Amino acid sequence: MKHLSIVVLLFCSFHSFSQNVGIGTNTPHPSAKLEVSSNNSGFLPPRMTSIQRDSINNPAAGLQIFNTSSNCLQMFVLGKWQNVFCGTIDTTLLTDIDGHSYPTVKICNQTWTAKNLDVSRYRNGDIIPQVTDSTQWANLTTGAWCWYNNDSATYGSVYGRLYNWYAVNDPRGLAPLGWHVSSNSDWNSMIKCLDNSADTTCYECIQSTLMGGKLKDTGTRYWIAPNIGATNSSQFTALPGGFRNINTLLFTVIGEYGEFWTSTPVDQSYAWPRVIHNSTTNISKNTRLKGNGFSVRLLKD
Repeated sequence: MKHLSIVVLLFCSFHSFSQNVGIGTNTPHPSAKLEVSSNNSGFLPPRMTSIQRDSINNPAAGLQIFNTSSNCLQMFVLGKWQNVFCGTIDTTLLTDIDGHSYPTVKICNQTWTAKNLDVSRYRNGDIIPQVTDSTQWANLTTGAWCWYNNDSATYGSVYGRLYNWYAVNDPRGLAPLGWHVSSNSDWNSMIKCLDNSADTTCYECIQSTLMGGKLKDTGTRYWIAPNIGATNSSQFTALPGGFRNINTLLFTVIGEYGEFWTSTPVDQSYAWPRVIHNSTTNISKNTRLKGNGFSVRLLKD
């Protein structure tokens, strides 16, 4: 009789697994191969960093993980990892002194603006001069801003304003209270967090061969094709605002380059920006003359 009971039990188990399986329920829904039922706990997918995820060999279409580097539930679809949902977006908008709102994003332990700065006044209300003349701009040693190509209608709402470094460094502050223009150290921290292999100690170099893709807005609506490797998995949504070049006195490379000032100087003439390009997944740390006009991102204190 004991042996018969074991046979019956094995048969029932096999029958259950050959149809559908219930965890926490004896009556899984007929349409579900597996149903998990609970009123005091949840389903937990595998949790791993971006580096660990990228080491998965030949991931199957539909494979899901929770990415702890970007705080995103991700699925492997059409040959690449796609975000299903990210818990990183801070729905509280930052508002500057002009009344412009900025979405924010939490990346590791930092909170960044996810849109280029577009303010015309310092924190105390003082006007930042708009300078359209190229020669006048090139000779400045005080803060100023401009639209790309001096064309607000075409470029302003998407790419924000371009600032020289003197505006970035002005003690009156570009950022609202509780925020600041991102520093060299701030960028290093973000880059290292999302790419552990990144070089954050080099002088002028490609710091990471991955981070450009993780930061760039996807597609070719704003970035010129091919916009290689753009996933925006960080939700930073880097845009190619181009820049104002004081050597050539020209606006240049809109759609190809995103150049973002840091608040950190190199010396009396140069400061550090970060550079992202449409044809690579790199992010570079370069020296640039302080008079150039670049985009700006803010970071919460």
